Amino acid sequence: MERYSRQQLFAPIGESGQEKIKNKHVLIVGAGALGTANAEMIARAGIGKLTIIDRDYVEWSNLQRQQLYVEKDASNRIPKAIATKNHLHEINSEVEVQAFVEDVTSANIEGWLDGVDVIVDSTDNFETRLLINDVSLKHDIPWIYGGCVGSYGLSFTVIPKKTPCLHCLLKHIPFDGMTCDTVGVISPIVSMVTSHQTAEVLKLLVGDEENLRSKLVSFDLWKNQYSSINMDRLKNDACPTCGTNPVYPYLTAEKETKAAVLCGRDTVQIRPTNGKQISFENISERIKPIADAFLENPFLMSFTFGEHRVVLFKDGRALIHGTKDIAEAKTIYHRYIG
Repeated sequence: MERYSRQQLFAPIGESGQEKIKNKHVLIVGAGALGTANAEMIARAGIGKLTIIDRDYVEWSNLQRQQLYVEKDASNRIPKAIATKNHLHEINSEVEVQAFVEDVTSANIEGWLDGVDVIVDSTDNFETRLLINDVSLKHDIPWIYGGCVGSYGLSFTVIPKKTPCLHCLLKHIPFDGMTCDTVGVISPIVSMVTSHQTAEVLKLLVGDEENLRSKLVSFDLWKNQYSSINMDRLKNDACPTCGTNPVYPYLTAEKETKAAVLCGRDTVQIRPTNGKQISFENISERIKPIADAFLENPFLMSFTFGEHRVVLFKDGRALIHGTKDIAEAKTIYHRYIG
């Protein structure tokens, strides 16, 4: 056990905790910046089984902050889940790693929960996070929320039946549609968020719930700001996910973004289900500096990224031209619209 000797010397884990970690199963949704960092730390800690789900492939822009990947992964466009599995095997061959190159939806997420002890959020959009939130509460599995953009990050631990859930907190999370692809991100904030997430994972795996962080933490490394906010008062008995009569709304297909390939055209239509009017002003501020062929009128906004042209309407609906791949169209939408 020399491999884990330094971890076992840490009294809250010890030999008994190490044995518990060895027999646990962690599910990581997303294999980008947060996913790769969480996966590496959890694998190095000696987890028994790790399941990783991601729909995307490695690109050159990922290498700045997605720490497991190397240039060969980007050159060959290796799916992120597969690249993560390959690199984790080189780091710790004792860990059983399952990798799935799939889009997480209400139709498939429950199929990945067998034996899962903790779920780690490493996604890039709130639709998937709310799906994780629903499935976590329904199946009584704790999950760790994490997010970052620019130099700002935050994290919160959701414990079924004890803490408020993401649905309760949603109005108090300040990202406002910003994404790494529109406002950028620096790698130190990724490390900060994942350190908070993985520390919570280890506490859960060894059964040290007394020391779990009960507050939402947020930090801006560039502005030297750090805050810790008690969210207990936000727990809502009427919440459709964690309230007294839960219905888990995001586990129904009606709550998912609708996507369809338009007949006879190299175009996918994306239709969000929230019906919320979006702010062209906020989006244009983020998009103009990085897009080509930007055009706006009172009815729609159009812009180009490489071979893809996006036409966005005020109800949030978008046409993604230049692809018939629904997963690719969803990725483009979440990257630039939020």
